[in-house]
Parts: sequence; C-alpha cells; structure tokens
Amino acid sequence: MATLYELTDNYQHVLEIAEQLDPETLKDTLDGINDAIDDKAENTAKVIRELEGNINTLAAEIQRLNERKTALNNNVKYLKEYLQNEMEKVGKTKIKGELFNVGIQNNPASVYVADETKIPLDYFTEQKPKLDKTRLKNDLKSGAAIDGAELRQTRGVRVR
Repeated sequence: MATLYELTDNYQHVLEIAEQLDPETLKDTLDGINDAIDDKAENTAKVIRELEGNINTLAAEIQRLNERKTALNNNVKYLKEYLQNEMEKVGKTKIKGELFNVGIQNNPASVYVADETKIPLDYFTEQKPKLDKTRLKNDLKSGAAIDGAELRQTRGVRVR
C-alpha cells in the first residue's frame, strides 16, 4: 500500500502529464488517487487522535504518580520525625538491628535568618536582592556576629 507521501507525489505527477491523457482517464486517475489520499489522511487523523489520547492518559498518570510520590515523601518525613522523637525520649542515639542501623546525628550547620532585612547588603547577590546564605553561613562559622542571622544545628535520622 502506498504512503501518503507517495500518493501526493503520484497526484503531482499525474497533473504534470495531464496533457497526455484523455479527459476520462485523467478524471478516473485523479479520483482514485484522491480517494486513496482521503483514506490515508483519515487513517492518519485516527492515529493522531489515538496518540493524543495516549498523551492525555500519560499526563493524568504522571500527575497521579507525582501526587503519590508527594504522599510517600510526606510519610517518610513524618516517620523519621516520629522515630527521632521517640528515640530522643528514651535517650537513644543509635540502634543496631538485624537489617538496619538507625542513628540520630547532627546535620550540617545551616543558616537560620530571623530577619532578612537586618542582614548587611553585601550578603545579597546582584539581581533582585537575594541573600547569599553560603557566604553568610561561612562568616557565621568563622565567628562573625551578624544581626538577623545565627547558625542553627539541627538533627535528623539516618537509616543505613
């Protein structure tokens, strides 16, 4: 079976040699090619609709899976907080199990900014003013006293 490309090429070829064909043969040939082109175009449209339907189905599935991922991430976060709180209540920082070791350890120091308006402008990067927390953190670590910011040490659960 001819492709749509081949059919349109054939149609153009028949038009080029139209002078050499009698009117009835020309009409029948063009009608036959037109009918084949129409069928191909309709079948191609069906494939397009099918693909668009698949795209919509996939988009809905992606959204559903992203929502599920968010829910699972929230569950993990909650369970880690729960585990940490309960371990801290009984004074445990490490638990060795058969399959996993659970420990509470210090997270890397992070900058807590209580009031960004009090941070000197040289800690902001150009563009719209944006706080350079890395620089602020480094200066706080080296002992600089910066109004509006402090280093905070948090803790988190690690499951290995």
